[in-house]
Amino acid sequence: MTFSIDFLAWRKIAIIFSSIFLVLSIGSLLVKELNYGLDFTGGTLVELSYLEEANIANIRETLVDGGFNGAQVANFGSSTEVLIKLPGTVSDSLGSEIVSLLSADNSDQAIDLRRIEYVGPQIGSELRDDGGTAMLIALAFMMLYIAFRFQSMFAGAAVVALVHDVIIVVGIFSLVQIEFDLTVLAALLAVIGYSLNDTIVVSDRIRENLRSVELDSTEEIINLSLNQTLGRTLITSLTTLLVLFSLYFLGGELIKNFALALIFGVVIGTYSSIYIAANALVIMGLNKDHLRVEEPENADDNPLP
Repeated sequence: MTFSIDFLAWRKIAIIFSSIFLVLSIGSLLVKELNYGLDFTGGTLVELSYLEEANIANIRETLVDGGFNGAQVANFGSSTEVLIKLPGTVSDSLGSEIVSLLSADNSDQAIDLRRIEYVGPQIGSELRDDGGTAMLIALAFMMLYIAFRFQSMFAGAAVVALVHDVIIVVGIFSLVQIEFDLTVLAALLAVIGYSLNDTIVVSDRIRENLRSVELDSTEEIINLSLNQTLGRTLITSLTTLLVLFSLYFLGGELIKNFALALIFGVVIGTYSSIYIAANALVIMGLNKDHLRVEEPENADDNPLP
């Protein structure tokens, strides 16, 4: 299927659109910050199972009355499964204490302790710092690869697109205050890889067309390249989203935020491959001269017979 869409006709609108989202994301990260999970803040996670539907409000009130201030209580998968998060509280006997406290308040229903996990605050801080370092290292190595594989302008455009994608995905989690844990961090690294792969496909086609297509305008060549790769981009994105939506709705609570981060990342990454990376190449003034292959000079003007 051949497309003939003038993508770059909307490039100024795309810049405004992305700028608004970037400002909102950065502002939210500065003001609201991220809603870090226990993986980063430290604390205790307790999963309980009730025989009948659990009263979340009553459980939360009982825990506060029992001295567990700041407890986060929510259903986990079903109305009979309860997940309790206690920030900053680490104790080997905590699980049995909570079960005893809740059983005393609700003696007509048996409560089963399914699991209990502990994360120390120091370990959580180290995980947060190491995760941020891992993303920076990934961006640096990818920039070096693209600069070596293509040309420095392509590397700059790819990094602009990657930073754009990561900031907006993290900003959405901050704006909506969705819990940010290790699974979301892993999804962000996957988003970097997905977005880069899509950008490389587009960049490779732009490079080949700049060398071979007889068009003087760089914008026309970039538009042609985007149309030639659009079918592949849409098929890849749609099939990936089908899997991610299946994970989100059917995969359970443990990987729900992971799937959600990837859904945001795939949509934003597809958009950035078309409008951010290509836009950056136009702004940097990419043209045929940057990819011109110079003919080697003959050492001897007189060819051998």
